[in-house]
Amino acid sequence: FQTDVEICLIGGSCNPIERFWNGNNMMYILQKARHNEESDPTEESKTNDAIYASELLPKESSGLVALSVRRAKQLISLYTMVQNPNMTHLQINELVVLPPLWIRCDGSDPEHTCWLGAEPLKAGNKIAGINFYMVTCDGPTAYKTDFANLEELKMAHKMTHHTSNVMTKGFAQYELIRAAAIEDTIVESESNIYVDITWNTVDKILETPPLISAATLNIALESGDPRSPVYQLYRELQFLLALAEGLKTGVTEWPEPLESESAVELVQEFLTDLKKKLDGYCISGNNEMEKIKCDTAAVDSSIKSIFSERGDLDFAEQLWCKMRSKCVSSYQELTDCFTLIIKSLEHGEIQPWIHQGSSSLLSKLIQQSYHGKIEVISLSGITPIQMLLEIGLDKVKKDYVSFFIVKSRSCLLFQDYFISTSVDLQEQVHRVQKLHHMLEIMISCTVLLQFKHENLFPLTQICMKYYKENPLNEKHVFQLPIRPALVKKFYENDQPEVWKVDISSGHGLKEVKTTWQVSTNPPAEHMTLHNTGPSSDSTVSGSSEEKMYFITMAKCSQVHFT
Repeated sequence: FQTDVEICLIGGSCNPIERFWNGNNMMYILQKARHNEESDPTEESKTNDAIYASELLPKESSGLVALSVRRAKQLISLYTMVQNPNMTHLQINELVVLPPLWIRCDGSDPEHTCWLGAEPLKAGNKIAGINFYMVTCDGPTAYKTDFANLEELKMAHKMTHHTSNVMTKGFAQYELIRAAAIEDTIVESESNIYVDITWNTVDKILETPPLISAATLNIALESGDPRSPVYQLYRELQFLLALAEGLKTGVTEWPEPLESESAVELVQEFLTDLKKKLDGYCISGNNEMEKIKCDTAAVDSSIKSIFSERGDLDFAEQLWCKMRSKCVSSYQELTDCFTLIIKSLEHGEIQPWIHQGSSSLLSKLIQQSYHGKIEVISLSGITPIQMLLEIGLDKVKKDYVSFFIVKSRSCLLFQDYFISTSVDLQEQVHRVQKLHHMLEIMISCTVLLQFKHENLFPLTQICMKYYKENPLNEKHVFQLPIRPALVKKFYENDQPEVWKVDISSGHGLKEVKTTWQVSTNPPAEHMTLHNTGPSSDSTVSGSSEEKMYFITMAKCSQVHFT
């Protein structure tokens, strides 16, 4: 009945106040109602008590969505009253324990409050009281300016909650991808690799986490960085995607030719070379490999050799290398290339070698040519595009499998899922995209963090498990438990993105907590209006500039009903 507010019921995984409240159940988020002319008229027809979580997040045009602290306190009082068993005059027949309530506040009060929260204290199925939370924020301010003293924070907690014993727990988050360099170039993109570290018993504010801490590596990586050692493979994948899209829509985006020699001429030279030698494919193939494979002698020391071309490319794979995006630039050119190949097979001029198990149409024609007769096919419609897509898929699948077996020494759990040919071509391409994203993650950890196989192996398994069960999502954060010593050299001289200490006392229903935190981002989305975010304030390790921090305090108090 409060028309000036709107409410959203969300799950714990969407928790916008996770740094200050560790609840993982459903919760209410309350904010100021947005009344604007551009709102969807169908909104009025919604009968649900809660709106969708995505609609809760502030939009650029929506302006402030936070309430004043005074109004927030009124709503907290209403929330508390309807759950208080002592409020018999309200004549509530059956008390229901409501989910926790968090209210966005506009920070206009002297303490700059950004959140007020209330959480029922449950004793069995009954409510015994309410936990009240208050989150305040100052800043941004320069590093180590006006920062609190840990002993003073502990004393304030003891006095507020009338206790003599407190426990402390630390948390720090460091961004690693900006602190690691490739050939003196800092990697900057939408990608992010950071480490979360937690430890017990904090001795001082902003202390570096001890090596006995628990650490989790968080990796969110977008493919396609031109500086990546697998960028050429990424370009191959983009060509595969263009071919797959062409099969769906009937319109293929052909790349501009980058070579003066046409694909038809290159394929003709390739076939001529095979014809000249009785055992030509083996010799020619080996010579070709010498031209295109990287030097693998320094795999551990050279970035360029982390992902090298395989040395066992068969005829179809070498053909793909010649016809892929840098050469084939039109449908007619593609048709002419396959016409040359099929004629050579029909006349017995070549008998090239191919890998066992290949299911592409071209491979089947080659196998038939061993027996002196091949099936007649019409190179019209989508057939040439499908043939090229098939040999490209075969080639890149083997590339990925080679890396995951050799470099990460993975047993390729779920391998059949990623390289299966029992699904249609579109699904095969989608699964290859997943493989490429996993490859980019492994390569980045190898290059940036110098991971060895003992670290790559569990990360590979985590990625494969996720991608067997979920669609491609380059924004997903993959998490790997690690020892802090593994990445310490990348953050020990850097300033954290987040550093906080939790001071707690009591047990069970009587546990209370005070949190002090500094962070490069504000503690609430609705506070971002006057902040440009960490990209403008965060600096590279070793820089003389200081990061700017928001200083946040979260305090807790309790009211017991009985």
